[in-house]
Amino acid sequence: MPARLGHSQHSYLDRMKMKPSMKHSRDMSVTFLLVLSLAVRACSQQQGPQVPCFFIFGDSLVDNGNNNQILTLARANYRPYGIDFPLGATGRFTNGRTYVDALAQLLGFPTYVPPYARTRGPALLRGANYASGAAGIRDETGNNLGDHTSMDQQVANFGYTVAQIRRYFRGDINALNSYLSKCIFYSGLGSNDYLNNYFMPNFYSTSSEFTAKAYAAVLLNDYSRQLTQLYGLGARKVIVTAVGQIGCIPYQLARYNGNNSRCNENINNAIVLFNSGLRKMVDAFNNGQLPGAKFVYLDSYESTKYLSQSAANYGFEVIDKGCCGVGRNNGQITCLPLQQACTNRTKYLFWDAFHPTEAANIMLAKASYSSRTQSFTYPINIQQLAQL
Repeated sequence: MPARLGHSQHSYLDRMKMKPSMKHSRDMSVTFLLVLSLAVRACSQQQGPQVPCFFIFGDSLVDNGNNNQILTLARANYRPYGIDFPLGATGRFTNGRTYVDALAQLLGFPTYVPPYARTRGPALLRGANYASGAAGIRDETGNNLGDHTSMDQQVANFGYTVAQIRRYFRGDINALNSYLSKCIFYSGLGSNDYLNNYFMPNFYSTSSEFTAKAYAAVLLNDYSRQLTQLYGLGARKVIVTAVGQIGCIPYQLARYNGNNSRCNENINNAIVLFNSGLRKMVDAFNNGQLPGAKFVYLDSYESTKYLSQSAANYGFEVIDKGCCGVGRNNGQITCLPLQQACTNRTKYLFWDAFHPTEAANIMLAKASYSSRTQSFTYPINIQQLAQL
């Protein structure tokens, strides 16, 4: 059985104090801390799950073990991954909890949402995690790392899930759809379509076939189809995540030698095109394209950008290096088996070349759960989505 979540794991955030900041960031810092405080209070008052189930689609940012038994370099089922996780190295690409682990706790789930790879039967009624490291919106994305479960296959796997759990409603489609309409669905794709596809010209041809604008349009067309398929299978409360500021992750900082910026703004500018279109897609879905659905756009680009710029206010001291890794910025190679990781992990934004630490994941989850600004969640926050 998955380990139970402990409220004591909130403690490091509860103890955080603001440090003096420059005037231009002080108001945002106060707002961010207020959001975190409200989230902690909501969680402490929660008596049970706010929704009956939680289904997760995505890549290594939220994968919790689906890649463990397949032939791929995108695996994390070895130490020091999971060094701060109660169950150890489960396949999560961080030192502890992922963003969706922290979000599940805020939603009141008593246990972690299990990976689809080892979940069958009535356990699926509570939800499952279909995410796969290296996965993308496009099927070929991530092939350079080996096998993976693309978004198309993740959607197909959810279709198999719906067929399985239908028996528990004695074939009553209306009852099944009513049940699924109360669940939360999370989908976070796109990062690998850039990192392990478009910006890897030695392996993929997409950058020569498409301009950045055209590539974003192609991705959004495919993603719209996939999300519409989830809607057809019963999804009604859906969180979709923007691609984060991946031009600034340790992997890019280790490779990029820009003259005017520490970050690779070519990548960031391409990401902005995709994110802008994704937000418009959410508006279209909410304004009648998918009747009865409510989509929330999670602006991971803005939230991660803000957290990086205001890191010192939240106890982070290292924002440009991985806690574990090899080479420049600990970003040229990810954590090697049994490698010694940094000891002050709550001070790091990044765990390795690509992925946030547990501390960053928890903070981002709490901010998006109770956000009072549409800069982080749009048009409502996740707590409000659960209450619909």
